[in-house]
This record gives sequence, structure tokens and C-alpha cells, in this order.
Amino acid sequence: MSRESEADPSWEAVLPGVLPEALHAELVAFRRDLHMHPELGNQEFRTTAAIKERLEQAGLKPRVLSGGTGLICDIGDWAGGVPVLALRADIDALPIPDTKTECAYRSTVPDRAHACGHDVHTTVVLGAGLVLADLHRQGRLPRPVRLIFQPAEEVLPGGAADAIEDGALDGVGRIIAVHCDPRVDAGLIGLREGAITSACDRLEISLDGPGGHTARPHLTTDLVTAASRVVTDVPALVGRRVDTRAGLAVTWGRIECGHAPNVIPQHAELSGTVRCLDIEAWRQAPDLVVAAIDEVANLHRAKSEINYVRGVPPVVNDPDVTALLRDAMVARRGEDSVESTQQSLGGEDFSWYLERVPGAMARLGVRHPGERTVRDLHQGDFDADERAITVGVELFTAAALLDAATRVA
Repeated sequence: MSRESEADPSWEAVLPGVLPEALHAELVAFRRDLHMHPELGNQEFRTTAAIKERLEQAGLKPRVLSGGTGLICDIGDWAGGVPVLALRADIDALPIPDTKTECAYRSTVPDRAHACGHDVHTTVVLGAGLVLADLHRQGRLPRPVRLIFQPAEEVLPGGAADAIEDGALDGVGRIIAVHCDPRVDAGLIGLREGAITSACDRLEISLDGPGGHTARPHLTTDLVTAASRVVTDVPALVGRRVDTRAGLAVTWGRIECGHAPNVIPQHAELSGTVRCLDIEAWRQAPDLVVAAIDEVANLHRAKSEINYVRGVPPVVNDPDVTALLRDAMVARRGEDSVESTQQSLGGEDFSWYLERVPGAMARLGVRHPGERTVRDLHQGDFDADERAITVGVELFTAAALLDAATRVA
């Protein structure tokens, strides 16, 4: 990976914190260990212990969150009234099998995998913490920095809310994070001002009727037809009741209905997600979606029971913090290391932090340069170019130092 930079050649003297090769090798080993031992949300006990042990080896004093998983750790001498910069990582894995066949560090836990890159996020924040701790010992860290290792990002409405309640944002003035992006080459980051992810809610529906014989659907509630119409008509109705620019989309992931070809069932279940690009439309979404479901179900004489699970709002990047990440990356690797990125329909509970303090998330390139096959997120064969760990660490250390040098309050 090229280390050429278009920035001032003296930038390294101004911005210390380049990742030593020995530490990069250690972090790669740390990431692979996490990858082999994935843990689901609120069950990340081994992961939490591993992070805690390494931070304590560096002379830091991490605090495990009250739920027993996840932790926060301050670096530097914090004085009340001086807002700190927080670096956030999510530490949980997904309930899917690791399907990589030729990988020495594939998951050893059945039906569990770090298929979203949280092991990379965790390693990046850990590595940045170790580098910043060393700078603090040298007297070269002007402002304190907080590390947040958050559990349960994949569990709606997200572990961020629990971390905030546990004091993760107390004294924090800004917060930054990265998310792996398999569409972007390692060595690059993607940035966007404003919304970079969408809102995401979960929808669970039960439909009920008296059941009957398929020879006489007119004498009962044809529940299979009712469920099918909910699947097709509800997204169409919702799409006509909100500004199309809001990107409000209902998408189904599961439908279960019936057991025999000649029996009209008494019960059907559907589940899916509601995603939205616009935060104001997201606030209206529950009423709109529930009303559309009730209308369709009533039309077909089906009784509906709806569980609308509020998820997360969009991640809305603050312009000033986005500029901080851009400046930090350019200082490390030049103008060509930053590219614009589109808003994603994926959800991220980093948004809960941004409801409280300004912050920004960057997309961290993890694709092997030149690789033509894109291993998408939430798929069992996902993997990352581990050179991205160095990029993430150096991005965060540069951001911390630039933040300290340029922010008045």
C-alpha cells in the first residue's frame, strides 16, 4: 500500500502517531483472534476481557460497562469542562455461519461470524488507543481521548443507548467512528456530510382467521391471499403516502403461512424491515406503516396484530467533524485517499450518539485493491484487507491530534 502523501512533507513531525510495523502485526493477530471467536450482542464477555487486558497492559484503566460487556477508557488527564473526543467501536458479531473455506482464522463458533467487520472496528480503536497512550506518556497528547467499545450494535435498538446511559458520552464533545466498506479499496476512506446511513426499524405481523377448506374460500378468511396482499400492497401504499425523496421502504424477510395444499390456514406471520433515508419521515413511519397494514388486512377480513420495533435513526454526519476526518486522512495519505460515498440504506446505532453530540462516521475501505469480487457485509464469506487496520489507526490518531490543535472548546 502506497504511503505517498500530497500533504506537507513535514506532516509526520506535526502529527505523530504513525503505526509501527510491530504493533500492526500485533493488531492483525488480535483481530484474527476476535474473528475466530465471535460473540453475539450482550454476550461479548471474551471480547471485552481481551480488550481490557491489552489496555491495562498499556497502563490504562478501562471500565467495563454495567451490563458486563463493552467498556470505556480515557486516555490523558481529563479536566472537567474540557470536552473530549471519543473514538467508538462496536464489538459484536452476527448469527450466521462463516463460509470462508480457505482461511486459517475462520470462525470456530458454529453459526457465528464477524461478517460485518466489527472485529476490524474494535482493533482499529484499540490500536489508536495504544498509540495515543504512548503519545500521552511522551507528553504529546494535548487533549484527553475516550475509547468506547460498545456491545450489541446488531441488536435493535442498539447497544449505543445502553452505553450512553452508562456514561459513555459524559464529557464528550465530539465522536468519530469507522465502518468497513467492501466496495472501497484498502488505503481509502469514504466520507459524506449529512446522512450516511438510513433509519432502520423492525416489523413483525401476525394475521389470523377462522381457517377452512380451499374448496370454500368464500366461507372463511383466505389468509394466504391476505398475507400475500400485505406483502405486495403495504410497500406500495406506504410509497404513495410519503415524499419519495424520503426513501421510506418496507421490505420483507420472512413469511410463514399454512401447512397443507388443501387447508386454508388460521395463522400467518410476516417480518421485515422499514428503512428510511430522511429522519422526519422516519418519525412518521410507524403510523403510516401500521395504518397501511390494517387497511389491507381489514379488506381481506384478517385480524392483524402488529409489533413495530423502533430501531435507529439515520447517522447524520456533522460537517465540521466530517472535515476533521478528511483533514486527518489527507495529512496521513494525501488528497487521493478520500472519496465521496453515497448514503446507505443500512442502519447503524452510531446514530444514537449523534443525537447527543456532533460526530461523523467514515467508511473504511477493506477491499483488496484489484479484487473484482465484492464480499458484501452480512455474508458468511466476508473478509477484510488487514492493511485497513493501519489506515484506521492512523486516521484516528491524526484526528485526535488535529482536534486538539484546532478546537477551542
